[in-house]
Formats: sequence, structure tokens, C-alpha cells
Amino acid sequence: MSRPAAADPGQRGFALVAVLLVLAFVSIIGAEFAYSMRLEATAARAYEQTIVASHLAEAGLEQATREIVGDVFYVGLGDEKDAANDPDCPLVFYNRERLALKRLPHRNVPLGGGQFSYCVTDEEARVNLNLAPPAVVDRLLQALGVEKEDRDIINDSLQDWKDANEEHRLNGAESEDYYLKLPVPYRSKNGLLDTVGELMQVRGITRQLMEGADGHPGLASLVTVKTANAININTASREVLRALNVSDAKFSEIEQARRQAPYVNNPGTLPTTQGLGIEYTSRTFRVEAQGIIDGKVRARLTAVVQVRPDASGPNMAVLEWSGLH
Repeated sequence: MSRPAAADPGQRGFALVAVLLVLAFVSIIGAEFAYSMRLEATAARAYEQTIVASHLAEAGLEQATREIVGDVFYVGLGDEKDAANDPDCPLVFYNRERLALKRLPHRNVPLGGGQFSYCVTDEEARVNLNLAPPAVVDRLLQALGVEKEDRDIINDSLQDWKDANEEHRLNGAESEDYYLKLPVPYRSKNGLLDTVGELMQVRGITRQLMEGADGHPGLASLVTVKTANAININTASREVLRALNVSDAKFSEIEQARRQAPYVNNPGTLPTTQGLGIEYTSRTFRVEAQGIIDGKVRARLTAVVQVRPDASGPNMAVLEWSGLH
């Protein structure tokens, strides 16, 4: 009986290499599949959290709306205790007797799988740039520490942006002479501002000015394009009242008095600013809400809302809405 021929060592080596290559290929495919599945699971979870956070932010807006349409007759900033408890969001609502209404929870409120936070600020404590006279805008910019040369450029450019023609003022800007010569060209709007963010397109307006620097608040927090041409003296900041030509001494007097209770009429000796009125309550508010998941803000929502009373009670109109995920 003959013995089987011994396998060629070369063939055995080739088979081993082939097996190793197949195993390596399968391992790579498996690792790639596992990585892809992890990516898909992470993306799905992030998407789910974004949706949940968006609904949480909307819940914050709804709770803010509930406060705004309550038994509110006056709007103010409360006393020193209110300011100390929540310095970034001190707005207080008062009833007809000027008694402060109890605030609803608005910081890290638990709901479902996360939390929501919101802040209501008075839109009528801001200067309406679509309606304010140039002198008011100039004083507001001066209160923010803007130099005279820059104020002239901003003020004239803002007027040029809003007017219906293409003739620029002395320090202003229009399409042909300025905006179309920029690296990313665009035309002057020649119409009223639709949002405060649109200011970034106006010559002379910088992000630093909009956001605030050197101890000054940002211009974006002091202006609006959604209100009537009047300022609520009970909520207006020092800078806004300076725009109305109110001195620092008079502002200190006003601030001290309105901490006790909101004004219901003219405190007297207020300077008259042509084209700009004074009021003592508000109907238009800015709500900034956040949706929070696992302690992190996953969605932000900003809305400008206005109370419009009618025969059936107060109705809420949304004048502006923007969201960020």
C-alpha cells in the first residue's frame, strides 16, 4: 500500500496566508459595521434629543405666554430682591393694585425627559429703530461709548438703509457707493428693518457693538423693530433713558421710585423727546426659551409676542420667531 504524498510546504504557507487575509478582511468589515452602527445610533439619539429639546423650549414659551396673559396691568423690574434673585431676568408683572404677581417657575423646570428654562423681557423697554428720530439713536450710541465719527456713520447709514432712495447722506451708505463694493456685495434695503439682526448689514455696525464690550451692554439688547414709538419708563435701562435725554441723576431717582412700585403716570420733569413717547405698561415682550437634555442646552427659541385684547379676552400674536438647535 502506497503512502500519501506529503503536502508541499509552499502550498501550506499560501493557505495560511489566505486564511489570515480572509480573517483580517472579515475583522475590518465587522469593525466598520460596528462603527457605522455606533454612528447611526449616536445620530439617532442626537436627533431625538433635538426634537425633545425643541418641544421643551416650546413648553417654556407656552409657560411664558401663560404669565403674560395673566392678570397683568403693569410691568416693572421689581425691587432689589427680585434683581438679586435673577439679575438676568428681573421682569415682574403687577396687577391693577400694583401688587407683584407670583412668578411661575422658569429656571430648569423638569418636564418629560428634560427641562426647560425661559426669560421674559420687555420689548417696549427698547428703542424702535424704525421709528426713533436720529437724535435719539445718536444719544443711544453715545451712551454705549461710540465715538462721534462712528455715530455719524451709523446714524446716516441707518437712515439711508431705511429710506426709499439710493441717495446717500454725508456719512451714510447706499448700494453703488458702498455695499456693492464689499467682498460679498449686496444692495441697500431701502426699507424698514424687519429684525434687529438685520443691523449687521448696515455700515458701521459691528458684532462687538451688537453684543457689548468694555462694560457696555450690546446694542441688540436695547433696540427693537416691533413696538410702537414709546418707551416703558418702568423697565427702560439707563442707556435707553439716556436716549430720551434723561440725565443720570434723574435716572437714579426714577430707578429708586420704580423699585417701590411701578409708575402709573408721568413722574414729572421728564424731558420731552420729539417723536418718542413714554408709557407705564407694556403689551409686547421677548421670550427666550431653552430646551435642556442631560444638563445641556440642546435647543433655543426666541419669540417676540404681543398681547392684543379683544372681546373674548387677551389674544397672543407672535411677531417674530427664531430657533437654534
